[in-house]
Amino acid sequence: MTITENPTTSTELVPVDVPATETVPDTETAAPTPDPKHIVLTYEQVEALGRDLDELRARVVADLGQKDRDYLYSIIRAQRGFEIAGRGLMYLGFFPPAWLAAVGALSVSKILDNMEIGHNVMHGQYDWMREDTYNSREFEWDTVCPADQWRHSHNYLHHTFTNIVGEDRDIGYGILRMDRDQKWNPYYLGNLGYATALMVLFEWGVMLHDLEVENILARKRKWYDVKGLVKGMWRKAGRQVLKDYVVFPALTGPLFVTTFLGNASANLVRNLWTFSIIFCGHFPSGAQTFTPEECADETRGQWYLRQMLGSANITGSPLFHIMSGNLSHQIEHHLFPDIPASRYPEISGEVREICERYGLPYNTGSLSHQLLSTWKKIAKLSLPNFMTRDDNDLVVTVERSRTAAA
Repeated sequence: MTITENPTTSTELVPVDVPATETVPDTETAAPTPDPKHIVLTYEQVEALGRDLDELRARVVADLGQKDRDYLYSIIRAQRGFEIAGRGLMYLGFFPPAWLAAVGALSVSKILDNMEIGHNVMHGQYDWMREDTYNSREFEWDTVCPADQWRHSHNYLHHTFTNIVGEDRDIGYGILRMDRDQKWNPYYLGNLGYATALMVLFEWGVMLHDLEVENILARKRKWYDVKGLVKGMWRKAGRQVLKDYVVFPALTGPLFVTTFLGNASANLVRNLWTFSIIFCGHFPSGAQTFTPEECADETRGQWYLRQMLGSANITGSPLFHIMSGNLSHQIEHHLFPDIPASRYPEISGEVREICERYGLPYNTGSLSHQLLSTWKKIAKLSLPNFMTRDDNDLVVTVERSRTAAA
């Protein structure tokens, strides 16, 4: 994205006086863009975009109530049912169809706990319910990453600095090259291998994320800075390993090995699925990245714009969206991370209409399309820029100051 200053006007970022009830911009705030590859938005247009999205958010928040609580508890009941079924079927692990069914049930349980329950609860999407068990500050999920560390690396760092190169550590997780602005070196020739390893071990990669291992190796962080994090990781990971690989296998007696392998398989399935959904929401072709200079002193509207341009959706059935934690609506999630994710499908049409109104792209596609696009990017970015073509040729020019007419 290109940010420009209007040289004839003040650079002070002052809100534009447009009535709050205005929902459709007039001819001065509309965004006709004859060139779909070059979008130009004025300061006033971006602020009008922000007001439209604020109004949408306010309507959804005002409507939150019993149906949202009922939805959460229905997912919790389903997750617990699948876990009980999976644990029970492990006692029949000597029978291959039963073992496969056990792995399938446990995989679904872990995916629901990780994505539709854990991720969303820890975003504060259900804090309004005033229930300690599902409060963002109290909830702990079934994965090796401590919840408090995840809330820092994800809720704060990622959602504040979304797609800002050098500030959002989710761009590459410290081990991958996921943007052409990241300086290339021979290490990145292994991009595909590193991505595959991260996918297989994703819960462990998420656990280590807040540690910033690459900065420790570069001596930018010292042991004093991370020893508290390591203690938390050790405690949480120890409990998870004990539960999945010692206690539950031991409870099945002579089926210890088959139960051990079943639990490991369910964790693997969960890792492959969550990696795929998350990467497809952030890194397929068309997802924009930004420099710190472009994002300095952002207004609310400019923050919204960054979220829209830096995210991508995945099309699918209602069941698919539930199994993705509704992160298949990554655009809506980045715009409104603290709104219950089950609301994203119903507001996605309006968000898309807002994008079209301002001439902005609404990046969406099937899972297979977004997966192929993401892995092609991982492969291309393993090579120096001069050896590959930049497929992301969309240019968005945004004025950072009010026009003289305002």
